[in-house]
Amino acid sequence: MIVSLHVTGAKAQAEWRPAAAREGIKVYVKTIPGSKIRAMKAECALEATTGEVIALLMDVKAAERWVCHTKSCTLVKAVSDKELYYHTEVSLPWPLDNRDFVTHLKVTHDDRSGIVTVDAPAVPGIVPVRKGVVRIGRSVNRWIIRPSPDGSVWVEYMLQVDPGGNIPAHVINMFACRAPIETFRNMRKILAERRAGHRPGHG
Repeated sequence: MIVSLHVTGAKAQAEWRPAAAREGIKVYVKTIPGSKIRAMKAECALEATTGEVIALLMDVKAAERWVCHTKSCTLVKAVSDKELYYHTEVSLPWPLDNRDFVTHLKVTHDDRSGIVTVDAPAVPGIVPVRKGVVRIGRSVNRWIIRPSPDGSVWVEYMLQVDPGGNIPAHVINMFACRAPIETFRNMRKILAERRAGHRPGHG
């Protein structure tokens, strides 16, 4: 009986639980064994093609406009048109120190399904650590882009990270619910702007 309860509990921990939903954007959280910080997943439909979403994800400087709490985003090294490294500083409210990290972004395309996976984990090293900014050395960060028959895409974003330093877990978990909704809102806005800019008669 004890073994059965233990297995059930472990399975429950591994399941995503709804945390927030707004404007077609759904956010889920999952408990990570041994961590006070929950993993986060957000998903929604975007009126864009797979190529348009990838172009936005690869446009490092644009992240300052649409990724929630991003103070600066700078290209470190472009390996190819499907792989690059970039540095991000994230703004946090006083008295918390800002965080920064180096992302290794890589795009993988499944020709059979049309699904694109964009892995973007934080990696250690590459950019020197700065005083007054806490470095995040590792994270799990992934985008999955699924094309829909109507020409739109279904985008799923997953993040698992320990921001380090002295931040109460409940504050981080609160940000984890709000930030993806704001991020997807901004993403929709920029994708729409880019589409409008490419229509005939627009500059």
